[in-house]
Amino acid sequence: MIGIVLVSHSLALAQSTMELALEMIQGQPPPIRIAAGADGGFGTDATAIAQAIDDLAETQGVVVMTDLGSAQLSTTLAMDLRTTNHPVLISIGPFIEGTMAAVIGARSGRTLTEVAYEADNALAAKSTVGSGAAADVASSNMPRGTEVASSQEVLINQFGIHTRTASALVQLAAEYRSEIWLSDTTSGRGPANASSLIELLSLGAQNNDKILIKAQGIDATQAVQAIKNLVRQGFGQLSPNPVRP
Repeated sequence: MIGIVLVSHSLALAQSTMELALEMIQGQPPPIRIAAGADGGFGTDATAIAQAIDDLAETQGVVVMTDLGSAQLSTTLAMDLRTTNHPVLISIGPFIEGTMAAVIGARSGRTLTEVAYEADNALAAKSTVGSGAAADVASSNMPRGTEVASSQEVLINQFGIHTRTASALVQLAAEYRSEIWLSDTTSGRGPANASSLIELLSLGAQNNDKILIKAQGIDATQAVQAIKNLVRQGFGQLSPNPVRP
């Protein structure tokens, strides 16, 4: 699993960001280390960052999230101070949204490059809703598989596909070997890769929107059935007081 290091000028900010991200996943979380608040105050410490990276030497790679420009500089210096040589990528993504995307991606078993990409582009869900950008990428990379399955469902949960529901979809998609896409046929947005939190959020799918689920691969039928069940169950949010995004 990919490890994550949070570099922040504020220990409280780093801890709160980690706690928020961990609320979005189920099961064993990815290994996370915090390097924040130099000397117990406000700032960053390259030595502490290097130690945090070294602590994750047994992972498949590390994504480092930083909050401000000087945190990036401290992290760059830390790369020269560390004693290990496992692969590390420093994300340029937003600290809070990027950390959430990185944690969800790492928990879902995505590669170092994929986790870093999700973190780097974590604001895309805000800026590309309705742009159809995800559709061009997904449709141009559809793999050849042994079977194709699809189903159209209606989003019955109150808030549609938001961060929590998208996280649930990403984690469920990781259980299957097939490629899975979702399209919002009501708005015409998509397809979005079900393994990508950012693409799913970019759909901007709302309550009562019609969603096309499509999968291609050796377990496509099972994958579509599982996601169809999740959607029909309202992502577990059909209680009188559903969890807000």
